[in-house]
Amino acid sequence: MSRRCEISGKGPMSGNNVSHANNRTKRKFLPNLRTVRITLEDGTTKKMKISAKELRTMKKNS
Repeated sequence: MSRRCEISGKGPMSGNNVSHANNRTKRKFLPNLRTVRITLEDGTTKKMKISAKELRTMKKNS
């Protein structure tokens, strides 16, 4: 299972942990994914992994 939003395609990003002494080590920034049930046009429901930002946008537009 990939950590990717099924609507926006948002996935993990890479970056650095930066300590007080400015030492840099690699890290991953993971998207804030939520598993939600979405009702489709034909009345069936489907479970989808959606980022929290995309879920907020969907609630705003509905």
